[in-house]
Amino acid sequence: MAQDLSEKELLRMEVEQLRKEVRNPRAPVSKTGKEIKDYVVAQAGNDPLLKGIPEDKNPFREKGTCRIS
Repeated sequence: MAQDLSEKELLRMEVEQLRKEVRNPRAPVSKTGKEIKDYVVAQAGNDPLLKGIPEDKNPFREKGTCRIS
């Protein structure tokens, strides 16, 4: 599709995209990084990757052994 457009049209689309992006609210990484860290620490108790899954609720547990006779 982009091959069908002229250079002027492509530049116009790029400028429009940049105008959209400049309207996005910005926040410093120092602030957002701390917020993400606080969220992860607060949710750590509910994270099955950290605390594990009880064996009786684990859908991937071994159901039995397989024997070839």
